[in-house]
Amino acid sequence: MYIHKEGHRLLLTLLVIFAAITVLMVVFTSPLNFFNYLLIVLMFGFWIALASFFRIPRRVFTEDDAQLIAPADGTICTIEQTFEKEYLNCECLMVSVFMYGTDVHVNRYPANGTIDYVKYHKGNYFVASYPKSSIMNERASIGMVLEDGQKILMRQVAGVMARRIVCYAHEGEKVKQNQELGFIKFGSRVDLLLPLDTELCVSLQDTVRNGVTPIARIKQKQN
Repeated sequence: MYIHKEGHRLLLTLLVIFAAITVLMVVFTSPLNFFNYLLIVLMFGFWIALASFFRIPRRVFTEDDAQLIAPADGTICTIEQTFEKEYLNCECLMVSVFMYGTDVHVNRYPANGTIDYVKYHKGNYFVASYPKSSIMNERASIGMVLEDGQKILMRQVAGVMARRIVCYAHEGEKVKQNQELGFIKFGSRVDLLLPLDTELCVSLQDTVRNGVTPIARIKQKQN
C-alpha cells in the first residue's frame, strides 16, 4: 500500500502543523495533563484517518479486452436505462458505483481506448446516491471510444463530502485499461453509460473493486 500523490501535500502540511503543536505543548506545558494527551491522540488519529482516504492498496489488476473493469471501489447503487444527451445522444444503460468514505478513492479506465470528450460541470453537492445527482451535482464527463469503435461515457460525480474532482483525461489521449482516470476526494460516485445490449456482470448492491471486478461485457461491434 502507498499514499496517492493527491494526498501528499495535505498530509505533509497537517503532519508538520500537528508536530509543531505537540512540541509547543511539551515546551510550554509541563507536565503534560490529560487534555494535552487527548489532543495529541485526536490530532494524530485524525491524520491517520485522513491518510486512509488517500491509500492505494497493491492489487493484481484484471486485464481482459472483452470486459469492462470497475472504475471505482464501492457498491453498485444504480442499474437503469436512461437517455444520455451530453455525449452519446441515445438510450443507454447506466451503471453507477457509490463510493463510501472508507473506500479507495482513485478512479481507473474500464477498458482500452481513446478519450474523445472531456468536460467539467459545476453543480450542487447532493448525496451522490440520489438519482438526479448524476446530472445536478458537480461532475466531470469523459467520453471514450473503445478499440472496436463503440462509445461509452464515464462520469465522476461529487457528493456531500466530495468537494474536489480530479480528472486526468485529455481529449485525443490513448488510454489503457486500469490506467488512472482521476481521483475524487472523500468519496462519491462514478457512472458508466454503456450500449443497451451490454451484458452486465454485476447486480444492485454488489461490492466492486477498481481495476479488479468485471462490470460488464460489451457485445463486439459488427463490421
